[in-house]
Amino acid sequence: MLSWFMAAIILSTAVLRTAGVPTVDLHGPLHRIGIMDPLCGGTRATFFLASGDFAAAAEYNPVVFPLALGLAALTLRILLGVTAGIWYDVRLPRQMRWPLLAAFVVALVLLGIRQQMHAALLVQPWTGG
Repeated sequence: MLSWFMAAIILSTAVLRTAGVPTVDLHGPLHRIGIMDPLCGGTRATFFLASGDFAAAAEYNPVVFPLALGLAALTLRILLGVTAGIWYDVRLPRQMRWPLLAAFVVALVLLGIRQQMHAALLVQPWTGG
């Protein structure tokens, strides 16, 4: 299941890099009135990351960097599993789950605040990379 999801992400990133950011406005009504969510700018950030423009990617949405690292780690795990039969499993101790979930929620809220502070950039129409 996870390998199909990863393949879809890798394929969509390649298509995004090749074809460019969609010209169709996919935003909801809150975005139109200037309310940003934590993932706003993610498509443009992914495009810039795939293009090698790390500064622009960070400007639009810095969450693409840990997501790209996670995708690379999962890809490496699958490659090792398929080619060498080595399947790494990461299991968190029970006492670590709630603190990590709390840290994730705090990071998500902080990212949402950061994205709201960059609303002027994020509501601009896409003019191409």
